[in-house]
Amino acid sequence: MIRSDTKALTFTERIDMLRATKMRHTEEKWRELGSFDMDDLPVMLPPPESRKVVRVISGSGLLMVDALFKEFTPKSNHPSGGIFGARACGENFRRLMDLHTPYVDPASSLAGGYMAHFLAYRQPAWNPDFDFSHLHEDQQKYKLHHGIGAVQHFCQDEAIGLTLGWAAILAKIRLYRTLNTDEEAQELYDGLEHLVLGIQDWIARHAATAGEMAKREEHPQLRQNLLEIAEINERIVTRSPRTFREACQWMLYYQLAGKMYNMGGSLGRIDQFLFPFYEEDKKQGILTDEEAIFHLACHFIMDTSYTQIGGPDASGKDTTNALSYLVLEAVHRLKVPVNVGVSVGKNVDPKLLRRGVEILFEDKTGIPKFLGVDRTSEGFARNGLPIELGRQRAYSGCHWCAIPGREYTVNDCVKVNLATVFEVAFKDMMSTPGIEPGMNELWRAYEKHLRRSVEVVAESLDFHLDHMYRVFPELHLDLLCYGPIEKGRDASHGGVEFYNLCVDGAGLATVADSFAAVEQRIEREGKLTWNALLRLLDTNWAGENGERTRLMMKSIPRYGSGGSRADEYGVNISRLFTAIVKEKTTPHGFNLIPGIFSWAATIVMGKDVGATPNGRYSKSPISHGPNPDPGFRKDAAPTALALAVASVQPGYGNTAPMQIELDPGLSKSNEDVEKVVALIRTHFELGGTQINMNILNKKTVLEAHKDPSSHPDLVVRVTGFSAYFASLSPEMRQIVVDRIIAEE
Repeated sequence: MIRSDTKALTFTERIDMLRATKMRHTEEKWRELGSFDMDDLPVMLPPPESRKVVRVISGSGLLMVDALFKEFTPKSNHPSGGIFGARACGENFRRLMDLHTPYVDPASSLAGGYMAHFLAYRQPAWNPDFDFSHLHEDQQKYKLHHGIGAVQHFCQDEAIGLTLGWAAILAKIRLYRTLNTDEEAQELYDGLEHLVLGIQDWIARHAATAGEMAKREEHPQLRQNLLEIAEINERIVTRSPRTFREACQWMLYYQLAGKMYNMGGSLGRIDQFLFPFYEEDKKQGILTDEEAIFHLACHFIMDTSYTQIGGPDASGKDTTNALSYLVLEAVHRLKVPVNVGVSVGKNVDPKLLRRGVEILFEDKTGIPKFLGVDRTSEGFARNGLPIELGRQRAYSGCHWCAIPGREYTVNDCVKVNLATVFEVAFKDMMSTPGIEPGMNELWRAYEKHLRRSVEVVAESLDFHLDHMYRVFPELHLDLLCYGPIEKGRDASHGGVEFYNLCVDGAGLATVADSFAAVEQRIEREGKLTWNALLRLLDTNWAGENGERTRLMMKSIPRYGSGGSRADEYGVNISRLFTAIVKEKTTPHGFNLIPGIFSWAATIVMGKDVGATPNGRYSKSPISHGPNPDPGFRKDAAPTALALAVASVQPGYGNTAPMQIELDPGLSKSNEDVEKVVALIRTHFELGGTQINMNILNKKTVLEAHKDPSSHPDLVVRVTGFSAYFASLSPEMRQIVVDRIIAEE
């Protein structure tokens, strides 16, 4: 771009320019592709002349409309048209990278952007040669998100890449190729080589593009910036980063490649692996804090990956440092969706929590979120592992942590729909000859079917680990893990040290309220019979008294109200689910760790469930994570919510996050900030593990729900992720609205 105005630009002005560009890209995606009920993806559309639109189903069952390069056709190695195995996946990804247009913004200190990801280029998702039809009946019966075919959702160790650089990683692959000569290893090395060579060429083209742009740029400051980008990119093609800026650039390319390879979103403890570069540059006098903030902002605006600041080292000593605060400041200045978690714990710097809450008040974006690092590390140790390992786990996704580079987890990929299990159990009880319906029989049936659903998940995960490396291996994450290159084994097939597989329960409040409603209205009050309830559920509350009965069932004291039977059921369901998950390993001996979380799949999972006794309509969304349903108390007391969610924590290192919407009338006064700080600390002291928090204006949200274009830059914390409100589907926006206004 030619600029006649040569006035020096401040960092603030450049951030404003970057944010305006991001909004243009985002609005173009809304127009072209429609809504996205997931993380804000800073993916840009390919140029119109080389763009094709595709529709695919994600692993969570969400319909995704995506864009891909028109020139790209997968080079299949299977009759199904799929691309399977390390060699084919690496080769096809390299071909995609070869088509990828370089992206350089003169206002940014970093080059790079991405224009496609694996949902678009990789179909079908599973190799039909690996048949798991023996599991289909029960997978369908319980509508399980079973984990077969799950990708990423564990965490690399970014320090490996920042230490080695691309050329040394390639040399490492080639060295171990000579040591591990079996076919599985050789195919993995082929795939890894393709990946690295494709990324190196992609970076080199960015260097050339920046150099060409500098020749045409009239603004002296931006021209110099482009020349620096060209020099940095040319260097990091083969050499490891030396400076903080180079480290941010290297990290951005790695993260963007992960988005394209398999939509990876883990980043880890950014204030730890970048701190040595920050400290050295400060010592050399070549970096100011303002420059560091700007480089971080340039990274975050192109990559919203999940990152943790603060928290303990292996010994329990707090690691909060100056960079922790600069990360928060970069997020504060951007005011775009970024997934940063602030550590909260007994030994963690309390000023970090306070600054996080202040930014939450000032920006009203739902950013940052808060991490109960003491509870999660202590819980992880209950799996029979040293607490030192638990402390090293890094927040890396919507609700989860992983040991960087050492642990395979499939976090957030496996979901047991507790509401479906309830529906199956209820109908089983009602249809079994000789069984007299009653609460004891219903609970026995529920336990039986919950146990079977977890058994099917365990069998499914074994099948996944047996075959995933021959379907779609974790090539991108393999590069920065300890073991895959050295062993010649993918992370999904024995490459890393620890295998702790996450199994989440979803729909807790739906089931707790259903149990309590049945007990109160049928068993205690006799206002309804079991058969009458069955007819109403089968007809979705139709008939002369259907709506009146539905409201009667809904109006019982609900989970979250405090001291109710529904609260007791919430605790008992969580304990039962946890006990079943932990009572044994998978058949192949892999550890399972329970959590309670539904992600954005509350809508998808709800469509699988008929009407439920808590007054919910058929196919409506199930409840979110461990939260009570909106309207659980007339006063919606935050303390009651905090107590309820703390009481149902599984307690083995995976979380049950509290989602909370606070009164937008709260001010930025010291008193109100301290109240929220106290609420966060109290929840974690009670046993809570993670908090997602919004402070949003009801009027603004309702306006944006009615007309998303009226507030295109409104950012909300949806579940574990943050996103532009306007980018969400009407159904997902309604869930956010219901939480905020607590409609009955």
